[in-house]
Amino acid sequence: MAHSSYAVPMLLEISTTHSPATDLGYLLHKNPARLQSFEMSFGQAHVFYSQANPSRCTANLLLEVDPVALVRGQGQSDGWLEQYVNDRPYVASSFLSVALARVLRDALAGRSKERPELAKTAIALEARVTVLPSRSGEVFLRQLFEPLGYTVTTTSHVLDSRFPQWGDSHYFTVTLSAVTTLSSLLCHLYVLIPVLDDQKHYFIDDEEVDKLLRFGAGWLESHPMRQEIVQRYLKRRRHLTQAAFDRLVPEEINDSELDSQQTKPSLHSQRLETVLLALQASGAKRVLDLGCGEGKLLRLLLADKQFSEILGVDVSHRALQIAAKRLKLEDMPERQRARIRLLQGSLTYRDSRLAGFEAAALVEVIEHLDLARLQALERVVFEFAKPKTVIVTTPNAEFNATWDSLPAGQFRHTDHRFEWTRLEFQTWAEAVAARFGYTVRLTAIGKEDATLGAPTQMGIFEVLL
Repeated sequence: MAHSSYAVPMLLEISTTHSPATDLGYLLHKNPARLQSFEMSFGQAHVFYSQANPSRCTANLLLEVDPVALVRGQGQSDGWLEQYVNDRPYVASSFLSVALARVLRDALAGRSKERPELAKTAIALEARVTVLPSRSGEVFLRQLFEPLGYTVTTTSHVLDSRFPQWGDSHYFTVTLSAVTTLSSLLCHLYVLIPVLDDQKHYFIDDEEVDKLLRFGAGWLESHPMRQEIVQRYLKRRRHLTQAAFDRLVPEEINDSELDSQQTKPSLHSQRLETVLLALQASGAKRVLDLGCGEGKLLRLLLADKQFSEILGVDVSHRALQIAAKRLKLEDMPERQRARIRLLQGSLTYRDSRLAGFEAAALVEVIEHLDLARLQALERVVFEFAKPKTVIVTTPNAEFNATWDSLPAGQFRHTDHRFEWTRLEFQTWAEAVAARFGYTVRLTAIGKEDATLGAPTQMGIFEVLL
């Protein structure tokens, strides 16, 4: 970006035409009648209103970033701020995300003491960022915001107005318009601006994964650019991106959507019913649902009095919240409630809380793990927890060819790391059984094709007597 005398500090404008528009002040927790300034580690942030009347209200967040202080304090960054002259004072970047979290904390969280219902209501909002860097161009910028329901308007900036022949830069003035909640808008900006910039001014660690999942809750897991968002937000740190992917709630597969000719009940229902029958046949009373997701198998287990103790485990806190809500745990009679627990935990780390159960089910779980981490799960389940019966289901990759809507070579779900043929699953299952002292019986779930087999394959592991 050309450095010139007319460059101005970074500015974010948020406007609404919701009536009365001045309620925006209650949502932002900032009085339209006065300027408010905040000291930041990198400079100052100011909030003021350029317009405030019943028909339209515009709040402004202006950042004054001190480039000299940035260079002198670069020990707190990843070391890339080495020059006094840089674009940080003039563009939206991770500095803006930090300012949003500090200055507009309650609005970001969706809290409003004076207008609590309005904070949860979708209203007409517009956000304008004076200069937004998109190092991968305008198309990528649109790919991030348009799937979230925004109308995106961009103005590209030339590298230097004195030399128009140099062409456009990767800097844009961007306006986002949508009917949404203020909290959602701020969360989208908080996460996606550093993704567009593809840089951060501070070191990142495990806490950054928590931030990403907290501010990405409800939209990141289903975003078509999810993989790129996670990788860029976490600066492509492999262990952090893997942790984030493990904790994201996978978008649930509706198998019947893949095959419009699928007979009722759906393949998903058939799978759960088949697993339930296998658990019933095992005679187990204390059962683990590992990777329980939103609790559909748990509901079936609760309805059967054979199971006196049920533990649902999932890496995603949000999935467990949804499961608790769907199971209506808070309203459940005390006697019934005593039969079930929900536990957040990773299936790739030894957990003593999983010991002592008679049976475990892993329904469409293993394919969400990298093959390199599958061995850790094997030890957690078959060596350390070691229930007498373990039931594993996974897609049959051969059957994918029967679905016209599934392009060749594509997995059934974007979060799948692998999908096995019947021979590959058999080889894995027999090796696991031999290594940990189990027998294994393989069976199929769903309508079988004479050549390609059934859509789902299941292994029933039982401890050798």
